[in-house]
Amino acid sequence: MALELATQFAEQVTLSQLVQNLVYASGVVGAIFVVVGLLLIDIGGTRTQHSFNSGIEKVVGFFIGFSVYFLIGFAFWASQYYIMEGYTLTDTIKDWWAGGALSNSLAQHVDPAVFPGLNNFQIFIFFLAVFAGIVNVLLHFAVAERMKASAYYTTAFVAAIVSSIVSWITWGSVGPLTVLGFHDFFGVGFVYLFPAGMAMVFVPKLGVRPGMFEPHPKVYEYHPPSNAMLAIGIMTIFAGLPMIILSCMFFFDPEALAVSVTMATTSIGIALNNYAAAWAGGAIMGAIIAYSTRKFSYLLFGPLAGYVAGAGGLDIYLPWQMFLVSMGSPFVAYVIYEFLQKRGIDDHKLIPLMGGVGAYGLIMIGLTHAGTLRGGYLGIEEGLYAFQGSEISLMMQLAGVLTCLGAGIVTAWVISFIFEHTTGLRVSEEDQAIGLDKVMWDLNHEEPTAENKAS
Repeated sequence: MALELATQFAEQVTLSQLVQNLVYASGVVGAIFVVVGLLLIDIGGTRTQHSFNSGIEKVVGFFIGFSVYFLIGFAFWASQYYIMEGYTLTDTIKDWWAGGALSNSLAQHVDPAVFPGLNNFQIFIFFLAVFAGIVNVLLHFAVAERMKASAYYTTAFVAAIVSSIVSWITWGSVGPLTVLGFHDFFGVGFVYLFPAGMAMVFVPKLGVRPGMFEPHPKVYEYHPPSNAMLAIGIMTIFAGLPMIILSCMFFFDPEALAVSVTMATTSIGIALNNYAAAWAGGAIMGAIIAYSTRKFSYLLFGPLAGYVAGAGGLDIYLPWQMFLVSMGSPFVAYVIYEFLQKRGIDDHKLIPLMGGVGAYGLIMIGLTHAGTLRGGYLGIEEGLYAFQGSEISLMMQLAGVLTCLGAGIVTAWVISFIFEHTTGLRVSEEDQAIGLDKVMWDLNHEEPTAENKAS
């Protein structure tokens, strides 16, 4: 059957559009690499008796968030651009929920006068859906082995919706806070601070895992099975993130002109070199702390801390500035982590690394780059949404940090209250000690022998 060329809108499927499609598709691949890296970290750091259950809960939680984002989450984030044009959230939902008109249209069948660059926006659904899943994976690191599966999966569903709303408020260029000057290139607020806020509520309520700080009758010491696997996971994340950086940019005429998602002036080369500097600075200071304290965990904390601290400003720093800012981040993680350990608070990643270091990085943007123009949208010359019509300020950075952490805290408190008064939030200490692989799935990690097979 001959293709009806008369019905096609060629402007939607040009070579330049294809190049942009490939850029955003590479961001999806990079985000999936991050998921793989996080799962490798889970394998290396989770007690063997929980390893399968912990990993599979992360995978299921990921796909719950992923699916909810396809269902409705993207419509929340995209609404900032509809509202900019005088439309409403309802209009956005009609177009971009899972059954929406634009989310289910072929790009070449949509008049660019109605919606230009449709393929890019459709790919962005996939891209951001992966991050909705990553939020749930990160949260699971703080509640693994202790939170009931029913409570976690319910939390994953709710978190995907709330994090989508937080992304509308704090990530982009014309959201309620971003248009006023809050700056966050990578989405540190809704991806890292939001689940860290939830962890601040959940971790104290769930208590300490058997053997973590003192011997338990069945678990003398909490022993991660493979520190080498932790390092492999971290380097997998390092390999995936550069592709995501490209997807946090808009590309305008001339076709190679990159503008940050925040509408700050930037370039691809500077952003990528900032990323490299962030990891290097964090790695070096992490190594200094590790060798000074003889605590190997800071060798692993360091590079991730440098990245988390720098992620919000990858578009506006110069590489030497990024290196210096990232060097401070492992020390922030060190202070918070040691504080938690001395008080017997069983969290080793989210609160010190995502919460503390993420907040440090966003605040440093306000201290070092106050007055930098950004926000609005290219082509708009006046009004609230004028291109680069707002400035970075310390007050707006603080407002963004408090908004993201607060959203996580409130979400977790409400969920905790409901489950504590219904089916329960916490796995029993006995089941934690035995291991959920055995309790839930009858998996035995001992080498099979005639004796234990008979028992």
